[in-house]
Amino acid sequence: MFAASEFHLTASETFIILMAVVTAFGVLARWLKLPYPILLVVGGLVLSFQPWLPEDLLKQYQLPPEVALLAFLPPLLYAAAFNTEWRAFRNQLRAISLLAVGLVLFTAVGVAAVCHFVFGLPWVIGFVLGAIVSPPDAVAATAITSRIKVPRMVVTILEGESLVNDATALVAYRLAVAAVGTGVFVWWECAFEFVKVSVGGLAIGIAGAVLVILLHQLLNRFNLADAKLNIVITLLTPYAVYLPAEHLGVSGVLAVVAAGLWVGSRCERVMTHEVYVEAKAVWEMVEFVLNGVIFILIGFQLPLILEGLSANSDGHTMESLVGMAAVVTVVVILARLLWVFPGAYLPRWFDRTFRNKTDPYPPWQAVAVVGWTGMRGVVSLAVALALPEKFPHRDLILFLTFWAIFGTLVGQGITLPLIIRWLRVDEMAEAEPPEEEPATC
Repeated sequence: MFAASEFHLTASETFIILMAVVTAFGVLARWLKLPYPILLVVGGLVLSFQPWLPEDLLKQYQLPPEVALLAFLPPLLYAAAFNTEWRAFRNQLRAISLLAVGLVLFTAVGVAAVCHFVFGLPWVIGFVLGAIVSPPDAVAATAITSRIKVPRMVVTILEGESLVNDATALVAYRLAVAAVGTGVFVWWECAFEFVKVSVGGLAIGIAGAVLVILLHQLLNRFNLADAKLNIVITLLTPYAVYLPAEHLGVSGVLAVVAAGLWVGSRCERVMTHEVYVEAKAVWEMVEFVLNGVIFILIGFQLPLILEGLSANSDGHTMESLVGMAAVVTVVVILARLLWVFPGAYLPRWFDRTFRNKTDPYPPWQAVAVVGWTGMRGVVSLAVALALPEKFPHRDLILFLTFWAIFGTLVGQGITLPLIIRWLRVDEMAEAEPPEEEPATC
């Protein structure tokens, strides 16, 4: 018998093993009727501590941030935006904006305040951590709510929020990291930069979407493209808008979201119904593979994070680190719960009082479900890993980020279906009138 350390796996072999593990956990998740992101993260964490696992396996599975942000984020966001019904998104734009912009900044400030007053960290370091852990993960929420009936309004708000909140968090993160380097944080300059980055990303996304639609129409007119070529173009589209936006210093996330919404609302100009069905099958497979790989890689990161933390623990004991992680996780959860109720009811009260509009108040149970659907995921871990090696308190930020992801994903993810049933939100969904068939390709 050979010792585990004697095995040396190539990159191709590790990828095949990873795909086999993802498939096995996917089957197990369906059998246990659990959301697969939860099982993949827990499974990856458990596997990473097994003594029989070859040492070079974990090293090859170290998650480079540029891979997570470039290889995984654009296609997943584009697919979600493409499948979002624009009319429903527009109708809930105020609620989505309050969550995707207001709540992200509120959470970042809350985490920064706790880090400063409770942990004794500098304000700007706390704001970096707050920006990292502020955006909920789109995939985790969708994977959980898709198994249980919830009102369409809740689904639209959660999906819409997940399309935009990453952009807000990434811009805030970029500004906070720059402030650490310069030692200066000017609010009006940051506000101007936020607007510039957002508007620039939206403009590039819409321009890219228009060009993609023209390309599809041109190829179809001259019979130069078949179903496979059309599908390949759709797979390349998110990267075609994300990369130029990032190189120009604007939001690649918003560029991808804008392109997905634009093309998705005009899909009949891009492909026939038959091509659409085939493309949908391909995209579903791509989404499953990417989601499976990224969530199990999140579980694999803890040993690597602990290894770095043991070399530079910032003077903290393990007990104090665990306590800090618990506090950050609780703050992230409470910030969302404190925000969603005023965000749902105050704007409608304002409309009724000053604008003579009678938009009905949403049931508090549905608002509570939105408040509890705040699982963190890959974006938080990727931007934490992207911190420079010499960044102050980097290892501490990584540790706190991982446990905020794990705590919200597992804790909230497992209890969310129970809360939905306990509050009878699923019954509200069943009582809704049948949904009108949206225009499809």
